[in-house]
Amino acid sequence: MGYAEWAHRINATVAASPVGRWFQLDGSGHRRERKGSYFLTEIRAGLATFFAMSYIIAVNSSIVADSGGTCVCEPTKNDKFCEAQSDYMLCVQGIRRDAVTATAAISALATFFMGLLANMPVGVAPGMGLNAYFTFTVVGYHGSGPVPFQVALTAIFIEGWIFFALAILGMRQWLARAIPKSIKTATGVGIGLFLTIIGLTYGQGIGLITGAKDTPVSLGGCLPENRLEDGTCPGSDKMRNPTMWIGIFCGGIFTVMLMLYRFKGAIIIGIILVSITSWPRGTPVTYFPYTDAGNDQFDFFKKVVDFHPIENILNVQEWKISGYGGQFGLALITFLYVDILDCTGTLYGVARFAGLIDPNTQDFEGSSIAYIVDAISISIGAILGVPPVTAFVESGAGISEGGKTGLTSIVAGLCFFISIFFAPIFASIPPWATGCVLIIVGSMMAGGVVDVNWKYMGDAVPAFLTIAIMPFTYSIADGLIAGICSYILINTVVWLIKVATCGKIVPDNYEGREGWTWRIPGGFLPPWTVRLSKGKKDFWREDAADSDVEVPPATGDEKQSSEDQPPPLSVGDEKRAPQDFS
Repeated sequence: MGYAEWAHRINATVAASPVGRWFQLDGSGHRRERKGSYFLTEIRAGLATFFAMSYIIAVNSSIVADSGGTCVCEPTKNDKFCEAQSDYMLCVQGIRRDAVTATAAISALATFFMGLLANMPVGVAPGMGLNAYFTFTVVGYHGSGPVPFQVALTAIFIEGWIFFALAILGMRQWLARAIPKSIKTATGVGIGLFLTIIGLTYGQGIGLITGAKDTPVSLGGCLPENRLEDGTCPGSDKMRNPTMWIGIFCGGIFTVMLMLYRFKGAIIIGIILVSITSWPRGTPVTYFPYTDAGNDQFDFFKKVVDFHPIENILNVQEWKISGYGGQFGLALITFLYVDILDCTGTLYGVARFAGLIDPNTQDFEGSSIAYIVDAISISIGAILGVPPVTAFVESGAGISEGGKTGLTSIVAGLCFFISIFFAPIFASIPPWATGCVLIIVGSMMAGGVVDVNWKYMGDAVPAFLTIAIMPFTYSIADGLIAGICSYILINTVVWLIKVATCGKIVPDNYEGREGWTWRIPGGFLPPWTVRLSKGKKDFWREDAADSDVEVPPATGDEKQSSEDQPPPLSVGDEKRAPQDFS
């Protein structure tokens, strides 16, 4: 029996089982079966999703560790961030190891249940951008920010339950659509530039740029031990750090080349290559120097397979927030806003690509469950000690491999679970291995800039301010505030002038604006509340007439082959599609 016949039998057997009917596989007989979805294809898609997302384990743990976690920093005049204090740096290493386990655990839990309950081919993990905001703006590098680590986790915990309430009431869709489209698009671009700045600096990047006295930033690239007291690099040592060049060529250029040729798992391959190069001791690029911190890192790395319990960041919320009222509120609101845009936009994009959007309501199948899973996962993640989780645009990798159902997410979630037991490996990935990943992800997120309405100043200027102020102020919150406030101010004045002159004085290209409305196609209330108001006893069950989703009919080729998959996205489309809110 050949492979094709064997694969067909496996797919047909699973499709005819309760598993196939639950996940609406092609051939299951379900009234909303998803054409072209097959068991073996879903497994392959799940692996693709995991490999596209798995970099988050190393990157998120490093970013969380940069906050200092629960470690206590006692800065001195010449050591503001306690980087020269070996005891403190050893504690930070412990935070990173905790974050590796926590990131893998919450990613496994959230992704698995997103597939099992919502039947969506979406990976969920701590969000890029959200983690950077958490560390570098809210908590601050090594605890130098306005809000302590424990209080910031409290804000995230509360955010999760607010999202839960919004999901139950069906308001999350409305809140996401109520934000002007240009601001929503610009937010993703601004976060991309913010990640790029982080990837270029020393803390969590390749060290290509650094701060300066005469200018805001300056060219860096020197060895960390040769940096001057003000943080700048001496002219004779700029661009001479070998780890920077390893990161640029192996983690950056090589990864981009793989992505150009659509090599699956390109990002993780780049990280692995740089890491393997940096692990041998005694080399100029080693991550394990012969110091106290280096020896401790190497001893942990040698364990290879080990379950590292979460010791320092588990359930450390601090509920005495009276002394941080303003900053706590700002952090909570920003977490809510960014996560609404990020998660909702990604889920809509994935649902649209998979053909799951209802043409009447413009909602996707299982949206309420998907939002509830995301909300509960955010609060659980806060207990584990990590920033808010969100749906990942890298889920597009699994979709392009043919994933259309929750089986894709279940396979990815199981892979994240297995990775929990390889904490020593993931905790030993150097920052110059992940720095270029941040830059590459930033470049992908910046691709959405073409979707901004640059023709109308009332849309363009607020969007530009959102994009520019995020990286320049090192704060996502400041960029959001600038964009929203300027949008309200500019467009309110235009509207008032129009009303006062009875429509005689309007901008020349006023008709080119994107416009704004609070109305949602299909109604404001979620379907379950409508069914409840009509007296339907089992209101939690969807009506067949209301929930059928138009799916393109299968072609003859789809029926003949169980290995068919949707046409692949280009790299640009794959990353931009999930961010499209239109």
